Amino acid sequence: MQCNYFGKCGSCNLSTNYKAQLYFKYQREHMRFMDLYDKKIDIVESDELNFRNRAEFKIFHYKNSDDISYAMNDIEKKPLCIDRCMIVSKEIDELMPKLIYEVKKSHMLKHKFFAIEFLGSLKGDMLVTMIYHKKLDDTWKEEALKLQETLGVKIIGRAKKQKIVLSEDFIKEELFLAHYSSPFTFHYKEGGFTQPNQKVNIKMIEWVLDNLKDGGDLCELYCGGGNFTIPLSQKFDNVLATEISKTSIKSAKENCELNKTHNIEFIRMSSEEFVGALRGDREFRRLKDVNLNKYSFGNIYSSPITNHQSTIFVDPPRAGLDDTTAELAKKFDQIIYISCNPETLHRDLQELCKSHEIKHFVLFDQFAYTKHIESGVVLSKKAC
Repeated sequence: MQCNYFGKCGSCNLSTNYKAQLYFKYQREHMRFMDLYDKKIDIVESDELNFRNRAEFKIFHYKNSDDISYAMNDIEKKPLCIDRCMIVSKEIDELMPKLIYEVKKSHMLKHKFFAIEFLGSLKGDMLVTMIYHKKLDDTWKEEALKLQETLGVKIIGRAKKQKIVLSEDFIKEELFLAHYSSPFTFHYKEGGFTQPNQKVNIKMIEWVLDNLKDGGDLCELYCGGGNFTIPLSQKFDNVLATEISKTSIKSAKENCELNKTHNIEFIRMSSEEFVGALRGDREFRRLKDVNLNKYSFGNIYSSPITNHQSTIFVDPPRAGLDDTTAELAKKFDQIIYISCNPETLHRDLQELCKSHEIKHFVLFDQFAYTKHIESGVVLSKKAC
């Protein structure tokens, strides 16, 4: 990667040589997990350029000038003006100079404009969120509508306690997965979580589908907008999925309708609350229409599952699993764990491997040129 800002920008902080940075991360994680898994870890590579479908930039206003520029934090967390970014998708890369050129021509659009977010799909849908330190009025809306028409994108304006949607607040995506003749359709909402590297995301879903034992019912925690839930539902009789975010739960339900999926129930609960519900600690109004006894794991705290393969899927935040959720996971025959933080994954696996053994392990290079890497592990319960 030939980037003019490498070594200055605080975003990409490993070698510009893709294979070298990947080798570094692989060796680091191979050594980290050696005490738990001494076999070869699989690895899923990213494209070397133009792989991010989601990006955020600051807007820098030059002193004594009307000029503005995109900016990132440099390695000292000071503004670094940039004119392009090598890791964003081709669609975002092509849009960035056109958008800044048009904004510079409008005082209303430029005034107190301080940040911008791009969200694009593999099928070319694009949503741009422009963020301001001022109240947005009808004049701003009129100018923004012209910009939206000129660029052929969807625009949202945000300010304190304001959100102005000029057309739609989501993008449309289609994920073509191996072994499926039709794509899975998703609407990704502005403000909701989406995987930043969609091509790697597809490979993540396919890896899980290829390496799990299917059948029975699936329990999923931290389900987001249904990115894994909906494809995985094809492999199970029934799926119960939980998520704490209202935005994500709403998106997940809409995505179920888009894919005509009818064997999933979504509930808005934290993982700790869900454990409490399964244990019968107290009643939850959010579960008044959910029959936990319908699921093979509904009575998992009172009696073991004997008739079906039991599977739990977890994709927690960087903090990993809390103690109560880890104890719940250990009750299932099969654990599928997707992690964005190898440190907490290693900590959690030390506990989970007391009852389970690792069958499959993979690294997903979602965040090329950074120290971050995504991981996937499938565990099976040890024979008594």
